[in-house]
Amino acid sequence: MLSADADVQADVDSVMRKYDRESNTRIWEGKPKIAITVILAAFSLWCIYVTLFATFLEEIRLTSFMGLIILMGFLIYPSKKGDQKVNHMPISDIIFMIVGVGSFFYFTFNVNQIINQGTRFTWFQIVIGILAILALIEVTRRCVGLPILIVAGVFIVYALAYGLTNPEFFGRLRYLVRNLFYTKEGIFSTPVNVCSKYIVVFIIFGAFLERTGISNFFIDLANCIAGRFAGGPAKVSVISSALCGMVSGSSVGNTVTTGSVTIPMMKKTGYKPEFAGAVEATSSTGGQIMPPIMGAAAFLMADFVGVPYSSIIGRAILPAILYFAGIFISVHLEAKKLDLHGMPKEQLPKARKLVKKIYLLLPLIMLVVWVSGNFMTMQKAASLAIVLTVVVSLFNKDNRITPGKILEALEAGGKSAITVGAACGVAGIISGTITMTGLANDIINAIVSVAGDRLIIALILTMLCCIVLGMGVPTTANYCIMAATTAPILIRMGVPVMAAHFFVFYFGIVADITPPVALAAYAGSAIAKSNPMKTAFNASKLAVAAFIVPYMFCFNPAMLLIDTTAIQVVQIAITAFIGIFALAAALEGYCFANMNAVIRIVIAAGGLLLIHPALATDLVGLIIVFVSLGFQYVLSKKRKAAAQ
Repeated sequence: MLSADADVQADVDSVMRKYDRESNTRIWEGKPKIAITVILAAFSLWCIYVTLFATFLEEIRLTSFMGLIILMGFLIYPSKKGDQKVNHMPISDIIFMIVGVGSFFYFTFNVNQIINQGTRFTWFQIVIGILAILALIEVTRRCVGLPILIVAGVFIVYALAYGLTNPEFFGRLRYLVRNLFYTKEGIFSTPVNVCSKYIVVFIIFGAFLERTGISNFFIDLANCIAGRFAGGPAKVSVISSALCGMVSGSSVGNTVTTGSVTIPMMKKTGYKPEFAGAVEATSSTGGQIMPPIMGAAAFLMADFVGVPYSSIIGRAILPAILYFAGIFISVHLEAKKLDLHGMPKEQLPKARKLVKKIYLLLPLIMLVVWVSGNFMTMQKAASLAIVLTVVVSLFNKDNRITPGKILEALEAGGKSAITVGAACGVAGIISGTITMTGLANDIINAIVSVAGDRLIIALILTMLCCIVLGMGVPTTANYCIMAATTAPILIRMGVPVMAAHFFVFYFGIVADITPPVALAAYAGSAIAKSNPMKTAFNASKLAVAAFIVPYMFCFNPAMLLIDTTAIQVVQIAITAFIGIFALAAALEGYCFANMNAVIRIVIAAGGLLLIHPALATDLVGLIIVFVSLGFQYVLSKKRKAAAQ
């Protein structure tokens, strides 16, 4: 049994190293490992202290935060994959680390002088800025990957070659570095500011919450709810991934963590490997849009849009429910088509045992109450939630958070912050470059001129931009890029600010399951041992709601509770649900019985009409869908009678 568990864990680690750059870390043992652990844990404690109590200049907080991110980044991540040498760090990495950390801390310890300089910077200071930017880029390459750096590189090259007005190259270089490093328009702009102030504390909270065994609780809860029904394991995957994704903040990480349990179960039940991997990838990716955490992007969105955090999570509930409803319907129809059954009752967890562990949800519930009720700041609420998590764990004899686990959680929080911090820093470079060159306005004008007054054209072009820019980029950095580059396009077209930001956030996230760079789908395929591209296309089909719902709340912002009434919300929810059901059935080609091509086209058309926010289209759509379903039901009865 232990050997089997070890084999499963080895497979999980292998998949993580292949598709998740965060898992490609140096191997430290003995005293060096202790030293690294202390550094990571101290960083987590430092972040909590700074966000709660520090009164020094914001520039000190931001520069020291990024300096420590660079330090930890070089200590944890090797320059290339597959470096398995124990306690080994090349001298070149040590030099690069010292230079990079020194560049950021030069700003920290000379902050007053730099602020008072205005725009008068020496070439020595410009070189310091260049070294800092290069160090950030290198750490990002190691722990995040190339896609986000390719985007940043394109914008930097554009700025130096064309976007800036200074006729001298070195004049343009000087201006670019000064703005990207010594102001709050680049690296130290909103993404890093929010990351250092809010996101890191929530990441640490997630690390503590995981140590309580809440992921296993979520999987058992999902089994208890849906395991006994047709195709139960797939439905368990949908529910558990939605719940676990709230905490994990990583599509790939969530896919591998829960998928190592759910994908083999789905295959054993009778689902094809490509479908099983796709279900897990799609559900895990959806965890990033699931309130209340939303992959930590909810805090960034609140800052970008200028509304309370509670407003963001409240508006995100209905679209998230529709997203998972679409997946749930698809897996149910697939199970019925294949005549799959649920799990045996004796293999399912007992409800009475789960009820006894319901207290594990208390920290998450109280966090939402404290923040949404404006009882305290987000960072204070997260800090208290960490303390509450430790207290709650004491009642769980299987997963008590001991002093050793506290150190482990602080270490895990610090390590997870590296990727998010580095990605947010590069996202700041992208948004800063776009702003100072005026490229954002050029992109907006180009798309608006192509679209004219046709919003649907602007939405399609913006969707394509989001999917391309979001490929291989972590959730938080992903949203930062979208908010700076694509959201203003829709706002110019008259879409409400909130709806525009939700639209670009959704399509940035689905890049994780959209070919050709569908990292979450590829991770799922590795566990399912299926064809990666087929798995990615299956995942895109399952995520039909993610491709439709954003259009719904742009054409009808009432779905995001914008300028609406309770009756309108109920009407929208019902018609949208029926529309999603119709589309899922059309894509699966099954409802009561196998559908022919004509019926699939007709019922898909009815589903799309229900998505359009007008009473006439809703009525026509309802008639088409119910007549089609009625026809399918009668047809299924005739086939069963003929078979007998």
